[in-house]
Formats: sequence, structure tokens, C-alpha cells
Amino acid sequence: MRVEEKAKYTKQARELWDSYLSTAPARIPKPRKQTKLVTRCSPGRLFNVLQRLSPEQNAAVKSMGFGSLLGLRCRTLRRSLCLWLLERFNTAGCSLEICGMCIPLSPRDVEIVLGLAASGKDVINSGPDDLIVDLRRSYNATNHGISVRLLEERLTAPEAGEDFKRSFVLYALGTLLSPTARLDVSPSFLHFLTNMDVVHQYNWGKFLLDRLVREVSRFHQGKQRAVGGCLLFLQLFYYESISVEGSHSSNSSVVPCLSSWGEEEISEREKRQRELGGYGFGEVICKERCTGLEFSESRGQLDGSSEGKISSGVNHDSVFEQQANQAGKEIMNGNTYVEGANVPSLLTSNDVLCGNMEVGTESASTICQNKEYDCNGTLNCIDDVIPEETCIFSPHACPLLDCNFTGSSEQLSLHFSSKHWDCGRRFRYNIPLSVSLGVNEQFLVLQAEEDGVLFLLGKGIESLGNTVIVTCIGPSSSQDRFLYDVVASRGVSSLRLKSLTECFPGRVEGLPPVDFLLIPFAFLGPSGQLDLEVCIWSSTELGADCT
Repeated sequence: MRVEEKAKYTKQARELWDSYLSTAPARIPKPRKQTKLVTRCSPGRLFNVLQRLSPEQNAAVKSMGFGSLLGLRCRTLRRSLCLWLLERFNTAGCSLEICGMCIPLSPRDVEIVLGLAASGKDVINSGPDDLIVDLRRSYNATNHGISVRLLEERLTAPEAGEDFKRSFVLYALGTLLSPTARLDVSPSFLHFLTNMDVVHQYNWGKFLLDRLVREVSRFHQGKQRAVGGCLLFLQLFYYESISVEGSHSSNSSVVPCLSSWGEEEISEREKRQRELGGYGFGEVICKERCTGLEFSESRGQLDGSSEGKISSGVNHDSVFEQQANQAGKEIMNGNTYVEGANVPSLLTSNDVLCGNMEVGTESASTICQNKEYDCNGTLNCIDDVIPEETCIFSPHACPLLDCNFTGSSEQLSLHFSSKHWDCGRRFRYNIPLSVSLGVNEQFLVLQAEEDGVLFLLGKGIESLGNTVIVTCIGPSSSQDRFLYDVVASRGVSSLRLKSLTECFPGRVEGLPPVDFLLIPFAFLGPSGQLDLEVCIWSSTELGADCT
């Protein structure tokens, strides 16, 4: 059919769809109620493997920056506590809302609790699949992942070389540090394990926290019944942050805290917690723990001790970041702002607070201006810059020129799929899609069928030909990166761009500072159209088979 003939049917279908949306009763989502926690996080499994390692293998573990795990003493999760914490985990603000307070979590907290580096290179589990073909074959990796049992068997070998190091990191990630809802270990982890000599240079604290937030978010959305991520970190963070009189947490002085909590200490803590009335009863504390701490050369060493108490809700530095400040570590560009008795004062990174400390917060936080887009977070008003643009609920504009809709990325996704379902192209991750941009078409909206994420395939004109880019519509602060592949062909010739998407809150005019493919005019079709093949990989399974 010609375009003119299709138009009347398209218009009729759209009218029927709009009529259905306006008359159909709103669906009320059922509240999620789960009384039993299902998780693949198993400290006991890693504990058993650690007991069998030889001195040479222990040395190899330390050389990679995972030496703190050798002090693991906890073998079981307190699932009731973990489930209680998950219900109070604010993934938008990466914080725990407990004891009437909002306690932010940061990579520094991971470093203090688990002893993993909170600085260094970003851990990127993506890249061309052909770079890990041999490794996938070596670990018998399937589409489901790498078998945990296979890794356990490989770790029984006496050698302590590169193969042992890679298998150990995979096993630690899959059983404790970054497990998913599945039974197997994600093969995407192989991308950052191709060169084992640089593993100690990675920012594992940030990686662990980002993965935890992502897994908890999926759990909250009902996308998976099992909970991924390092729940042991949440459990120990709670013990170290909430003081119960006479408990172990009020006397702990060892960093990382991982080695301080064995089954006996945890049982005693849980008993004391029950006596006080259950979880949520206690006092949020700020206490130095600097004895016996070994950091890499790039992070230095903490000394000294001091103690303080926070008497009201805080929403700026996390509890452990305040500890690092007091020990002389530079947080917030080397300065810490504390307000007491309505008189702001500035503490340099060399100052140490001792004794009781009252931290005034009535004027320290404000409701995020993105509340109308479903954001329930608060902002730290004593920072030099209020980071509302980093909020994941920041407004995103509909990319279509004749639509003025603005909303969060999730709202925009629902809006586009319901109101403009015939104005873009739906696609599936990891599967190539053939598209065509007409002479006067500047962009094409692509929407993923799996999660509704919106992408823009943009076209520009330069003196030598057309430029093509792929961007993702999402918060500029988003950590999600999507690997994409764009191919333009003419006969036996082809041009190809493989890159990672950048996030923008809508359609971008001109050519933004991202990778682009320059396609000569000779590649245009007979009607001046630009024919392309586009493949976008899921951010959770980058590098899947798609050639």
C-alpha cells in the first residue's frame, strides 16, 4: 500500500487506541508482599573455599586487592534483617531510610565495611564479544552464564597463577560481591578479567554498590523474585551504623569491619536487637574505626580515633564518610560543612572532631524539585551545587517535535508506548534491526521491547555526507551504558561504528560530543534514503552474540 492509503488506517487505529486508553479503568498494581527472602548471595560458600586456599593462593588473592575477603568469618545471612533493609532501601537516592533517618551509601562505605578499593578505574563489563571468545570457551560459558560448580572445581587446583586469579574473582563476584538472580555467574564479567595484572587498579566499591542498587531496583519493580547484589554489605553496614547498648557494634574498632563479625558476634547482636524491640531500634552512630587497616598505596592509611553521635536525620555525607573525614581523608573536595546552633562552620580535611557532635539538619536538606515526577528524595543544600540534574527522576522531554510532554524517563517510556506507538520502531536487544531514514528525517525513535528504554538514531548532514549517532534518553547521571552497532552498506562495501551510548534528557540539537559514523552521500539509496542496520545490546548482557 502507498503511504497515503496507509494513513487512514493508521489514523483509525490510533483513534481506537486513544479511546481505549481513555475509557479503560486504571490498573492498580498489587502491593508486593514477600515474607521469605530468596537470594544467591552466599557468604558461607565463599567461606568454605577460602578455608582450602594455600599460602601461595592467599598471596595471589591479596595481590588483586581482595585480601580483606580472607578475613571473612560470617557464613550465613540474617535474611529477616536483609529483607527488612530491602524494604527501606531507596534506590533513587542510594540510601537506607531507617531509625527515622536517611543514611546515604557510598563506595567509601563499601571500602570501610568490606575492604574493597573505593577509587581507581571504573569496572566496565562490556566490550566486543570476540575479545572474550576463548575465555568463554575455557569456562564453558552458556547464555545462562558460568557454572558456580565449575569455578569451585577449578579453585581446588593447587596452582596460584592467572587462571586461579580469574576463577577466584568470578567466584567471589558470583557468590558474594555481585550475585544476580540467576544461579550462574554472568559471562560479561570476563570483559574486565582479560588482563589480571590490572585487577587491583579497579574501583570495586563503586562497582559493587552500582550492581546492588540495580538488583534491588529490579526486585522492587517485581522483575525478579530473587534478590541479587551483596546483601552481606547491607547487613554489616546496619550493624556498624546502628548502635544497641552493650552490643559489639559500639565497641568495634577494626577496619575493614568484615573481619569483626563472626557467627558468635552476630548472634549476640541479634539477641540484643530483639531485646530492644527488633530492627529499627537503636541509635545511628558516627565512630572511628582505624585500627589494623591496610589500604593500597594509592589510598594511604588511616590513623587515630574519635567518636561522635548524630542526633537527627542527615542527608549529606554517609556515616562512614564522616569517619573518613575525621581521620584526615578528603571528602567533598577537602572540606566538611557542619551546622550547629544555626551557625555554619567549615572544617578542613585536617581537622578532627572529638566528643559529642550535634549535626543540625533542619535547613540542610530540601525536597527535590523533581517530586512531581515521582521523586521522593531530598537534596543537600549545604553543598556548593545542588545536584538536581543528577536525579534519576529529572524531567525528560518527548523527542517528537509536535509533543510537549515532559516527565521522568519511566513516565516518558509509558507515554511514548501509549501515545506514539506508531511513530517509532520497537526492537529487541541483541538482535539487528534494519531501518531507513528518509531525506527529510532527522531522527528515528527506537524503543526496547524488554524494558521500554528509548533511544534516538540521529542523522546530520556534513559536507562529505551524513553523520549518524545513537543516544539513550535518560538521566545524564545514569550509569547504564548500552553497546550499539551501526552498519551502512553499499554493494560489497560497508561502514561500521561500534560504541557506547551516552544519556541525554531528550532530543539533542546538532551534533553532541559523542562518537558518530560519517557516511558518504554515495551510500544513499535511490530515493535519497539512508539504509542502516542497528543492533543495541542490553546493558546487563553487553557483548552477547549479535554479529
